[in-house]
Amino acid sequence: MTKVLVIEDETQTRDIFLDSLEAEGFEAIGAKNGLVGVQKILENFPDLVLCDIMMPELDGYGVLSTLRQNPATAMIPFIFLTAKATKAELRQGMNLGADDYLTKPSTVEELLAAIATRLQKQAAIKEYYANLSQQVPVLPSSETTKFVNSQSIFPSDSNLNQVFEYIEANYYQPISLQDVALAVGYCPAYLTDLVRRHTGQTVNHWIIERRMAAARTLLMEGNMCVNQIAETVGYQHEGHFFRQFRQYHQTTPQAWRKAQRTDNATLKKIGGNPIP
Repeated sequence: MTKVLVIEDETQTRDIFLDSLEAEGFEAIGAKNGLVGVQKILENFPDLVLCDIMMPELDGYGVLSTLRQNPATAMIPFIFLTAKATKAELRQGMNLGADDYLTKPSTVEELLAAIATRLQKQAAIKEYYANLSQQVPVLPSSETTKFVNSQSIFPSDSNLNQVFEYIEANYYQPISLQDVALAVGYCPAYLTDLVRRHTGQTVNHWIIERRMAAARTLLMEGNMCVNQIAETVGYQHEGHFFRQFRQYHQTTPQAWRKAQRTDNATLKKIGGNPIP
């Protein structure tokens, strides 16, 4: 049975929602304020949360922020209930990760339609991840890694070890934020926030950083052409690799290789150390 938690400090309104949901076959759970709501979420792990904004103890924004920072609850669909919603309030809620808004008073039909839409979207996301899990890249073979054993560029952070280990093992394939999130057991929104809070960067940034490090090694140590290097470090299209390399190094891969080799040759002549 689908569980829906209603967090609403007005008893009459809360009871109306609970009665309507139970009549439609939902397991409806009520909470009188935000603090109680968070506790009941952790106890029951509902399939969806309906939450008022203005409440004592802990308001709706506080409830949503708490949920989105916990990997166990970060993906629970969340619908705000509000008597009024300014553009600023809507933007604040959406920035925190709200899925929808319902303006009070609302009809039972509007309530059920909003819930159905969110649950259908959640089901589609779960199906997507289920299919994606069958396509998660495997660890690279020694044959692949022998060209890209460059020094790790990831910061040392115990909270992100699994994230960086997965990127290190799979950057040479066309992985994305969704792949990394699935591999470490977090939802993409939570993982994005976690990595940004600890490093100031996105997951995609670290994937690109690792690919660029591998590309520099290949450019310096071998004679592979640019399209071969692009494919080796995880790009499906040479043009995409070319654009990102230029963005990171302000020059083309070919020009970078020529400049580095020229500098190293000059240093060798005068007895210096090659440029890494």
